[in-house]
Amino acid sequence: MQRAQERLAQVVPLTLAVILVLLYLTFRSLGEVLPVMIGAGVGSEVMRPIAAPMLGGMITAPLLSLILLPVLYRLWHERRRPDLK
Repeated sequence: MQRAQERLAQVVPLTLAVILVLLYLTFRSLGEVLPVMIGAGVGSEVMRPIAAPMLGGMITAPLLSLILLPVLYRLWHERRRPDLK
């Protein structure tokens, strides 16, 4: 139990750093794709169908990697090693 807490104390600051970088890159990319999605100039009828799935992917990918994957990882490890609970 003590070892699991020590490992968690080491991982949390690194995880926060990774989250900040991931969120920065996501918001920057959203800022680049959003004008393409909203634009009404020449070629917008071609670019809008391309930008819409990109926008959806940029929103869902960080959510999955920040929420779903850690939960699944924790559940998988708790099942394999009951001493980590």
